[in-house]
Amino acid sequence: MTAYDARLQIEGEDADRLPVVVDLTNDRLTLSIGTQEVAAWAREGMRIQALPDGFHIRADGESVILDVNDEAKFAVELGLRTAHPALRQKMAALKRSEPTGA
Repeated sequence: MTAYDARLQIEGEDADRLPVVVDLTNDRLTLSIGTQEVAAWAREGMRIQALPDGFHIRADGESVILDVNDEAKFAVELGLRTAHPALRQKMAALKRSEPTGA
C-alpha cells in the first residue's frame, strides 16, 4: 500500500480543506478520512492536472483538489508527465536521487 497525507477540497467550494489519506493501491486512488473511505476511483478513469494549488482530479462526475504533502513522489507514482515548473523540478530531483539498477 502506498499512502500519502493530503488535504481535500471539493472544487468550487470555499470550505476548509479536510485532512485525508490517499491510497494508490491496485490501480485505484482511494481517499479516506480516519477509517471512513470517502472516494475510490480507477486511475484509468481519472483526469489529473498538477497545478500550483494542488492536484485537480476529475473522476465519476466529481471534481476535487488534493494538496498532497509529498507532491513529487505522488506525481511520479501517478506517472504524471506534465506539472507546473516547481513540481517538475522536484520530480526531476526525486528521479535523479532514486537508485538505478534492477
